[in-house]
Amino acid sequence: MMCAGVAGQRGKRVVVLDHADTPGKKILISGGGRCNFTNLDVRPTCYLSANPHFAKSALARYTPEHFIALVDAYGIAWHEKTLGQLFCDGSAQQIVDLLRAECAKGNVDLRLNAAISEITHSDGVFQVASGEAHVTAPALVLATGGPSIPKMGATGFAYEIAKQFGLEVLVPRPALVPLTLGGEAAHFKALSGVGFESVAQVGKTSFRDAALFTHKGLSGPAILQISSYWQPGATITLNMVPDQPQDFLIAAKRARPKVKLQTALSSVVSNRLASVLADQIGEAEDLGNLSDKRLAQITTQLQSWPFCPTGSEGFAKAEVTAGGIATTGLSSKTMEAKQVPGLYCIGEAVDVTGWLGGYNFQWAWASGFVAGDSV
Repeated sequence: MMCAGVAGQRGKRVVVLDHADTPGKKILISGGGRCNFTNLDVRPTCYLSANPHFAKSALARYTPEHFIALVDAYGIAWHEKTLGQLFCDGSAQQIVDLLRAECAKGNVDLRLNAAISEITHSDGVFQVASGEAHVTAPALVLATGGPSIPKMGATGFAYEIAKQFGLEVLVPRPALVPLTLGGEAAHFKALSGVGFESVAQVGKTSFRDAALFTHKGLSGPAILQISSYWQPGATITLNMVPDQPQDFLIAAKRARPKVKLQTALSSVVSNRLASVLADQIGEAEDLGNLSDKRLAQITTQLQSWPFCPTGSEGFAKAEVTAGGIATTGLSSKTMEAKQVPGLYCIGEAVDVTGWLGGYNFQWAWASGFVAGDSV
């Protein structure tokens, strides 16, 4: 809809074919129904791609400030939450209505329940078959997203069409997704529903935010963020006490030498988590009976607790898809396929995956804008 509105307002005749019965379904469920529509801290480094430079051009041409101005022009009230995340004060429906209004300004023909049966291309013209209708045009934009959240109707349709036209598709995988733990972590899965502030790390990449134990494993913003960078078999480390200095247990020992480790930990994490951590560390002595060296070792363990996920909860629970249409075959300035003039690929279908917190919507707006301005 972003691309269609921009192109339509440039005087282009635009038809949007959407197999869903309602436009913008993913927008409607985002941000708890209030749509985290962008982030004030958008930078190319907040995006994961085989080509980390690809997103730079589009993000520079259409910034968060541009979309905020559009939101303001429609009188939509919004607020900032943590980490630069912007949400509607009201409903996510306001963002869908904004996009539909932008399309209406460009006389865009929006067709719902329009399943596509075939796409062909000859003599510089694309032909799209949808039911009894056949649409022909000199340009075709693939904006069908990835397979994350299939219950919303998401599929890998864009990849099929991209391959049909000779574009490379990098193996899609779930991103911003909860991770699962095996039986060896049963003591942690027993903490289902317990949240805590953490720093999640894989390799050199780390995120500080809330984490949450679930009956299947790990979730929460910090886990969703790091999941995009996690590969099967890799170990994730969690800092369970990110606000505590290296000597916090030593200081606790000086202040209260007769308390147990569990009691000391319960002052910085929940009682349930403190109990499991102390049990796993295996020190039943009073703090006063433990050496400063041993307390420093325990602190190091708390600051880099290892977890080896068995997998993720898959596309069903993934907020977005990593991988997808390779950027090597696309122009970063226009999103047009280099070898197929008139074919454009935008949004989640492309191998550009943002962080949690409005980054993926900003990529949708930016890539849609540059394609709509070029088509």
